[in-house]
Formats: sequence, structure tokens, C-alpha cells
Amino acid sequence: MNLSQTPMTIPELKQVAATVRCDIIEMITTANAGHPGGSLSAADIVTALYFRIMRIDPKDPGWPDRDRFILSKGHACPVWYAALAERGYFDKSHLGTLRRMNSILQGHPDMRKTPGIDMTAGSLGHGLSAGLGMALSGKLRKKDYHVWVVVGDGETQEGSIWEAAMAAAKWKLDNLTAIVDRNRLQNDACVVDVMPIEPLADKWRAFGWRVVEIDGHDMEQIVETLERARTHKGAPTLILAHTVKGKGVSYMENVVEWHGKAPCKEEAECALEEIRRCACES
Repeated sequence: MNLSQTPMTIPELKQVAATVRCDIIEMITTANAGHPGGSLSAADIVTALYFRIMRIDPKDPGWPDRDRFILSKGHACPVWYAALAERGYFDKSHLGTLRRMNSILQGHPDMRKTPGIDMTAGSLGHGLSAGLGMALSGKLRKKDYHVWVVVGDGETQEGSIWEAAMAAAKWKLDNLTAIVDRNRLQNDACVVDVMPIEPLADKWRAFGWRVVEIDGHDMEQIVETLERARTHKGAPTLILAHTVKGKGVSYMENVVEWHGKAPCKEEAECALEEIRRCACES
């Protein structure tokens, strides 16, 4: 439940996701730096969380009973900033200051600078451990908030992810949901070529998690799965979201070079036109 806002319908969520994608392209183009590929692949999931699923209050970002959200793959922060701005945590004019000196929107999220950021992210592999701590704290203090952590699939090559996975299952943290953005590409190459991670779903099951596989761009499926994750009892939930890196921009989709490359003005205009056209057709 989102405080101060009626939960959005599926068509409304799709339109917001398109706006978030446009914001991502515009801010990265203006900054001439950033990570469009993984930001675009996570846009539908982040939109569903902020505009339908999470119990939050943009007017009180530090509300003790709020749901917590962590973007463990912090380099994809443009998707987080876009969602926060659209949700009302800060004015959208800040999006044009991405990565500038003294901006509230740094190249990796900083909880000391940006309203709504629950964890400062930098080195990969730490977000799930932080989410584990937040979830365990909630259990010990008998709070009913939920912790949501988005992890990159390449990030699951980090050993610290699996240490957190073991601990979360041990403590039966059913107030913790991890979402793997399974777009199959990382910084330099395909995940399978850098360090194979399959059978990924079976590994999480072996670690004691409830595992659900979904199409990470099917908004109806996303919402239904997130809602069930909140109510599941007895174990943490892992949502393996199959996504497309660069989703929504055809020339970026499944192209590894767009992991951390800013589009030029002409490329951005083509991207924005395509996103808006697809939004009108959906």
C-alpha cells in the first residue's frame, strides 16, 4: 500500500514505467555519463514497487514503519532516482543534475544526500546483506515492514550474496524479498562468459529460499508476484525476473556496450520517440 496515493492500475503502471524510462535517457544524456542498460531493464519492477506495492510516504522518507528498498546494483541508480522523483520525494528538476558536483543525485546512490535512499551503494554484493539486517531488525522489533532488494545477475557472482542468502534462510526472514534482474549481461560481456551462475533458481532453492521465476517486463505478472511475496510466510522470497538489458530502446537491447555508455543527443531523441510510441500503443 502506498500512503497518500491510490494504488495504480496495470495500464497506469505501464505509463509510469515509460515515463521512468524517458527520465533515465534524459538524465544520462544530460550528464553524458551513467548506466542506461541495467536501469532500463529494472524499470518495470521498480515502478511496480514504488507506485503499487511498497508502503511508503514521500512526505516522510524516514518514517520508521515504511517498507525498505535497496538497489544493490547501485550503478543503475538512474532508475531509482527517476522513480523517487516521479513519486514526489524531490522535485524533478534535480534529474538534470545527475553526477554533477554537489548534486543530490550522485553516480551511486548516497543516503546522506538523496531523500528516499535507504542504503548507500557502491561496491557490488553488499545490498542483500544490508537488507538482511533491516529485515532481521524488523523481526526483532516486531515491525511489519517489508524489505525489497534488487540485485544484478552478474552481482550474484559475489560470495557475499550467498552468505546473506544462507543467513536469511536461517532466520526465516519472510519479510525479505530479493529480486534478481536477470538481463544476462554485465559490464564487459555476457554473464555466462564472465562467470556462469546457472542453475540460478535451483541454487536459491538449495539455500532455503522460496523461488519464483517471472517475465520482468510483464507488469501484471510483476504485481501479482510482488503481492504474494509480501504475504508469504516461513522463508524469504527470491524473484528471478527475466529481463532485457536496455529494454524499451531497440538499439540498446541486449547490447553489452550500453551497460555504461551515455547516448548522444540524436540517439537520445530516437530512444525517447520509441519509448513514447510504444507507451501509446500499449
